Amino acid sequence: MMNRKKTAFYGDAALHVWEKPYALLFFILAPLLWVACSSAPKRPAEIFNVRQLGENQLDLVNKAVDQGDYERAFELLTEARRLAVSTDYPSLLVRTKLVEGGILYNQGEVEQAEAAWNAALLEAERSGETELAAQTRIYLARNALITKKTSPSEVAAQVTREIGSIKKDTLSIALGWNVIGLAEKEKNNYAVAETYFKKALAIHEKANYLEQAAYDWYLIASSRSMSGQFAPAIEALNAAIQFDRRAENTWGLASDWRAMGDVYRKAGKPAEAKAAYARAADIYRSINRQREAEDAEKRTQI
Repeated sequence: MMNRKKTAFYGDAALHVWEKPYALLFFILAPLLWVACSSAPKRPAEIFNVRQLGENQLDLVNKAVDQGDYERAFELLTEARRLAVSTDYPSLLVRTKLVEGGILYNQGEVEQAEAAWNAALLEAERSGETELAAQTRIYLARNALITKKTSPSEVAAQVTREIGSIKKDTLSIALGWNVIGLAEKEKNNYAVAETYFKKALAIHEKANYLEQAAYDWYLIASSRSMSGQFAPAIEALNAAIQFDRRAENTWGLASDWRAMGDVYRKAGKPAEAKAAYARAADIYRSINRQREAEDAEKRTQI
């Protein structure tokens, strides 16, 4: 027994003897292990399950924004932002901040919106998301135009440069055309503005972005109305209504009918204006927007 113990732990030759059964077992099992591994399915190079949940959540946020339900949009955005942070995915991080800025802007929180867009720009530039950075600068340029921090000509020039750097994101290009159109409209170049709005419209129509196409027609109507072309403005609003109906965009429909009331009133057609305002009010009430409904009804008295 002593010899066995001694050779087992101290004798080099004996170590080989003691290890031999295990070595033999390894050579028997190794081919089997190799076969098992080689026949296993190839593992994916990238996992994006949670990321896809974030993308789906952001789609819901955008839908709520298109429908003017900003409270609901913010609730949904909280979860979208959490998923973006949990995956540390730059594109989703940028886009959730972009949408946050858009919601704040539509609620009249201009400074907070600008802060959200600046945060999106910082993340986009830091992570090398060049097209998203260009898109963010377009949002900031639009904000600068509306708040009159930058002249319309400067905004148009900047956005033209940003569009030139975008290769794939056609929606960002459409946004850029709309901002340039707004800049031209600000300079009272209404016919030129309409050409840019129609550039955006062509992109949205081709890709079946119904709410966005409706908004393009809304902008075209506004440009026509401001230039005194009331009948063509009504035609554009009717086109906007058709797209918003297809999208079941209740908020957009109410806005279209309210704008139609404005155009009819400017055209000296009070009966048509009153009917349009009443229809807008009914649609607003269908989504529990009492304040907007009352505003539409009051416009008949202006």
